[in-house]
Amino acid sequence: MTHAAVGAKTTPVLRFAPSPNGFLHLGHAYSALLNAALARRLGGRLLLRIEDIDPTRCRPEFERAIYEDLAWLGFAWEEPVRRQSDHMADYGAALGKLRAMGLVYPCFASRQEIRTAIAEWERAEGRPWPCDPDGAPLYPGLARRLQADEVARRLAAGEPHALRLDMAGALGRLAASGRELVFIAFDPDDGERVVSADPARWGDVVLARKEVPTSYHLSVVVDDALQGVTHVVRGRDLAAATDVHRVLQALLELPVPRYHHHDLVADEAGLKLAKSRGSPALRDLRAAGIGAEEIRRRLGFRL
Repeated sequence: MTHAAVGAKTTPVLRFAPSPNGFLHLGHAYSALLNAALARRLGGRLLLRIEDIDPTRCRPEFERAIYEDLAWLGFAWEEPVRRQSDHMADYGAALGKLRAMGLVYPCFASRQEIRTAIAEWERAEGRPWPCDPDGAPLYPGLARRLQADEVARRLAAGEPHALRLDMAGALGRLAASGRELVFIAFDPDDGERVVSADPARWGDVVLARKEVPTSYHLSVVVDDALQGVTHVVRGRDLAAATDVHRVLQALLELPVPRYHHHDLVADEAGLKLAKSRGSPALRDLRAAGIGAEEIRRRLGFRL
């Protein structure tokens, strides 16, 4: 794909896409309000998407709270809302295309088996195993040691497994076709620049699991394409994930949005707000008597 073809001009479409695995906090509010502000500036549309592919963590009460909190905040979105759990067939179709290319393979290794293999390598080599941009150890390729008949037997037996992308094979395929893995990064106040993606640093990422037939990477790429999203505005903690999204877009021949990765809202200790760390939820601030206008003012927005 040439630079000129990336992010071709069309009606701007932005989206805010929270996961209902906890209550929204100020970091979510900032991202939602920034998407709304940029949609207004660009004269575009604003979508809300519920990313609820994880059945163990996503709960109906959290989804209801998302709608309540965003409405209270003054965030207005188009209907209907796309819920990922309602569209598994779309992700399955995309995964099927990648499998037909010979770029997806099953991995039966548990997390403990992977940790053990890495620890043994580190003891033998006397140096740390390489990690991905999120700091997680790269997958050590255990499934590549399996013979085809063993793979077939274990699949037939219904063993739990992950489906991984053969990253080297994917990049080789794209290189042979002469396709460039680039995207446009835009700054609302400082223009655009072309960025080269580096998916290899992620290794063979998981695209699906036996119990969850998709992943964040796969579903978000498919959703953005199906919803016509032209501008992805999300936190800086997801900037490196664009590498993976870009390779999937190229393989599936999907359009490439422009990307802006904004700064994260931090707490008094300088740490990013997170549901897992118990950061104060918007509903808690509301219960304490803090109004939506005050929240918007704190975050630098006005309706």
